[in-house]
Amino acid sequence: MSISTCSLSEVGDFVSNISDNFSNGVVILRGDLAAGKTTFVKAMVKHLGIDDEVTSPTFSLQQCYGDRVFHYDLYNHGLEHFISLGMLEELDKDGLHFVEWGDDELMKILTSAGINTMTIHIEKISDDTRRYEVNYAHT
Repeated sequence: MSISTCSLSEVGDFVSNISDNFSNGVVILRGDLAAGKTTFVKAMVKHLGIDDEVTSPTFSLQQCYGDRVFHYDLYNHGLEHFISLGMLEELDKDGLHFVEWGDDELMKILTSAGINTMTIHIEKISDDTRRYEVNYAHT
């Protein structure tokens, strides 16, 4: 586990470090509403040189950026709905998959399937500062 605290203007350095250590697999993003989960994905997409506009997939369930970055949101429908749609197979595709509101059950499923996984818990310290707790669960 590693913990980093940075301002929103410094998040680019943080995502660069994550990208250097994790370039393929699932990143489960946890945190309260407005903690910065989508902001983290925006910074990663920008860091990867992709010009796509990043928006929360809250109502669409999945967004794709470039051909290797995928963004999911389980907030409205939960894991059971995600599974019922056959979306777990998507998480096995080559690329980076960011799942907002993933839980421990999803983590168990992914690690048992041999999918590289990490969890980032984001805590809003102030309007401009976030605390990131990163846990790698490489398989």
